[in-house]
Amino acid sequence: MSACIAPGDIGFTVDDEASELGVRVAYNVYRGPKIGGLRREILDDKLREVLGEVSRRYSLEGLKNHPVARAYRDFYWRVGVDPTKTRPSGEALVRRALRGRFPRVNPIVDAGNMASALTLVPIGLYDLEKASPPFRLTLSRGGEEFHPLGGKPRRLEPGLPILVDSRGTVMHLYPHRDSVHTALSESTRVVLAVAAGVPGVPGKLLVEALRLLEEFLSPLSWRPCGSPLLAP
Repeated sequence: MSACIAPGDIGFTVDDEASELGVRVAYNVYRGPKIGGLRREILDDKLREVLGEVSRRYSLEGLKNHPVARAYRDFYWRVGVDPTKTRPSGEALVRRALRGRFPRVNPIVDAGNMASALTLVPIGLYDLEKASPPFRLTLSRGGEEFHPLGGKPRRLEPGLPILVDSRGTVMHLYPHRDSVHTALSESTRVVLAVAAGVPGVPGKLLVEALRLLEEFLSPLSWRPCGSPLLAP
């Protein structure tokens, strides 16, 4: 799976039951040198530009009432997540940026976080050499095992939006937690990127989030394998 595969060739569907929740995604595939060989400082200048733009666009006082932030908060309530305790990832990134504490993980994750901070759109990044396409956004039946990054394994209750691969591995608890099974590592060379949309967030903003991701990945010699696609 280390070859550059066009997004239309991997297979990505959104089940009717998930679509009825108003879920919509933009996705693309990106490929480049192993993450472990990338120099983090390559993104330093661009990150300074992004942080400056974030400070012009948003404020700590007004952020929770921004229409996009509000849309994700409303969706969190709908799927049983308290956004006052677990903030939507885009909003959380902006809050950290405005407080001068923007996280640095690795250059590819950093690029995704930069695009997410500008748009407030959560962007999931998945190692395609650890996943088995096609992919499906569906609702949990109950009992699926989920191994979240930074958390303990859990059995899911029914009715939660999840991203699964062809083996049934739960890659993502939509739209806020990723799995250890498909997490990026120093050996990652090809990535599926998913911009997670909810009701009230236009598809063009999801595509814009991936366009920004592409811009930030370019100095790292990472390239898209096609143009972003929307589903459904």
